[in-house]
Order: sequence, then C-alpha cells, then structure tokens
Amino acid sequence: MNRRLFTKLSSVALLAASFVGVSAFAQSSTWTIDKNHSEINFQIAHMGVSTVRGGFSGIVGSVIWDDKNLANSSVTATIDATTVSTNNEARDKHLKSPDFFNVDKFPTLAFKSTSVVRTGGKLQVIGDLTLAGVTKSVTLDVDGPTPPQKGMQGGLVTGFSATGLIHRSDFSFGSKFGAPILGDDVKFTIDIEAGQK
Repeated sequence: MNRRLFTKLSSVALLAASFVGVSAFAQSSTWTIDKNHSEINFQIAHMGVSTVRGGFSGIVGSVIWDDKNLANSSVTATIDATTVSTNNEARDKHLKSPDFFNVDKFPTLAFKSTSVVRTGGKLQVIGDLTLAGVTKSVTLDVDGPTPPQKGMQGGLVTGFSATGLIHRSDFSFGSKFGAPILGDDVKFTIDIEAGQK
C-alpha cells in the first residue's frame, strides 16, 4: 500500500470515528455508569488546621443526554455508602457508624436530577441528594460530556466530571461533631465514565 493511499484511508477512518461520536450525541441517548471507572472524592476541614480527604466507589446509575434539548436530559445514581474510604481503618469504621453514614440503616446514597441547564456557558445539574435518610437539593457544576469514543468492550464511552459543595448541617450529618472539630462545608468531585453497548 503506497503512502498516499494509506494517508487517505487513515483520514477516512478518523472522519468516520468522529462522525460516530457526533452522531451519538445528535439525538437523545442513554448511558450506563461504569462503576469500575467512576468515583466520588470529598474533602472536609478537621480542627481548623487540616483537611481530611476520602472517597466512594460503587456508583451505579444512568445518564440520559439530549444536547439539543437539555430539559430532556437527566441523571440518576446510587452510591454504595459502605465503600467510603479515607485510608484510615478506624476512621472509616466510625464514618460507617450511626454517628455519620449509618450504613446498616442507610447502605446507599442516592442522587436524582431535577434539571439540567447551561448557565454562563457552563453545564449545571441540579438534583436531590439523599444522604443518611435526609434529602436536599444540590447543584453540580459539570464538565462534559466528552466526545464519545469506542471503548475497550466495543461499545461507545463518554465521560463527565462534576464539582459541588454541601453543608453538613443541611443534612444533620455528623451533628455530634460541630465546628471547630469538623467543618460544615464538604467539597466533592465526581468523575463518571458511562457507556453504551
């Protein structure tokens, strides 16, 4: 195969791959969250002098995406509260106790979007977060979705990243431990990979 023909075929293949990605978002589409490539990380002030960081895995759910009409887009997700980890066994055990997540009674956290909008050119997802039995509205600032591409299992994959902030006091979460022991603000980031078959 001569170099000119190879270059032309490569260009056609690249164009076709790009078209597949664009067409996947040209209409409403449903994506399944890949729990093996998705996680939530959080941080909270401790004693006013340091920051404790941790995370969750075990995220399952789906994303409906309609780029032409965001009102038709939505996100639902369930997070396994038992996966909470701060790289400290004793602290993680305490976090799972009734003082905090109370995983025996509330083994999951849940999020269900109520609206998806663009504000100032940025994507925002607003929805109800249920944490330890208390449900409050939260706002996520979202980057994405990334252009779909062919994944390792053969289907299309895309990604989203989001940031947000909640107040512990809104959820009566860890109410035994007020400031200055634990800060009221909990910052978090969410990284999601989702796919289609």
